[in-house]
Amino acid sequence: QVLLVESGGGSVQAGGSLRLSCEVSGDRIATACMGWFRQVPGKEREGIARTRAGWITYAGSVKGRFAISNAKNTLYLEMTKLKPDDSGTYICALGRGGVCGLSSDSYQNWGQGTQVTVSS
Repeated sequence: QVLLVESGGGSVQAGGSLRLSCEVSGDRIATACMGWFRQVPGKEREGIARTRAGWITYAGSVKGRFAISNAKNTLYLEMTKLKPDDSGTYICALGRGGVCGLSSDSYQNWGQGTQVTVSS
């Protein structure tokens, strides 16, 4: 059974930083498609960043401000220069299909999410 557990969310002021973590058990993330998504009530889940075997893609809204990385079966999302629009529930995901992108379709396993709130 694959289990993903996020942590590191919180409340920060605009311009601040946060580091999210996603601990994974039941699979090796080094060879998987790993992604971070943002869920805002009333909106579609948005792919923020993804990585597989060193290849990384970011959504345009976070490029240059967020960084995805992984070490020892934990996925990270370093978030800097945060804006109020970055607020939401951040969810990590793992995929084992052929396609590895920013669409939810690429992922089969999901965490419960961690809340990020950025105030202006």
